[in-house]
Amino acid sequence: MDHPAPGILPVFPLTGTLLLPGNFLPLNIFESRYRSLVEDAMAGARFIGMVQPLIPMADNWGPVDDAPDRPALYSVGCAGRIEECEPQPDGRFLIVLHGVGRFRIRAELAVDRMYRCVRVEYDEFLADLEEPAQTFDPSSLLAAVDSFIRRYELEFDMDLLRSLTGGILLNALCAALPFGPAEKQALLEASTLSQRQALMLELMKMGVSQATGEELSSPPTIH
Repeated sequence: MDHPAPGILPVFPLTGTLLLPGNFLPLNIFESRYRSLVEDAMAGARFIGMVQPLIPMADNWGPVDDAPDRPALYSVGCAGRIEECEPQPDGRFLIVLHGVGRFRIRAELAVDRMYRCVRVEYDEFLADLEEPAQTFDPSSLLAAVDSFIRRYELEFDMDLLRSLTGGILLNALCAALPFGPAEKQALLEASTLSQRQALMLELMKMGVSQATGEELSSPPTIH
């Protein structure tokens, strides 16, 4: 099966931000290296790889040929296609990525760009292409989410959540709920939707402070 995303991806390392198949991820691109990334992506296939650095909040400073200064990345990320791109007067870009499928990084490439590029493979994640269309009974999941957001006084639109189905609902919740970077990565790497749902239910039982290592300072909002 041919994959719609390319085998060479520019990557945007970002702690705690989760892109999954079917998700829409809005991003405010302001740093010069990532403005260049967006410009190049828009001139090509419009794909960007979202991936977390292994050390939370670690930036990717360091020249292309200076590997020790470039923080290691998790090996699994998700390719997204830029569906919307709005240049701003101050040089920023407001973009919306649509998650297409997960990848595994096989090598980082030496390129003459400010941002990082990797060679990836999609073979073990080909089922991702059908994931957003998968359906299941969401009643137990929605009940758990409703209890969780009431417990932590989070601002979620339950009517909106009830309008989502299957993989779209589950993946949107994985991205929106306030779990820590390692937990987000575990959700990303779950082999199947059923495994991802089981893990998310366990994380909700643990609670925010146990899952993230700290109390929630400001509740996220899902729109």
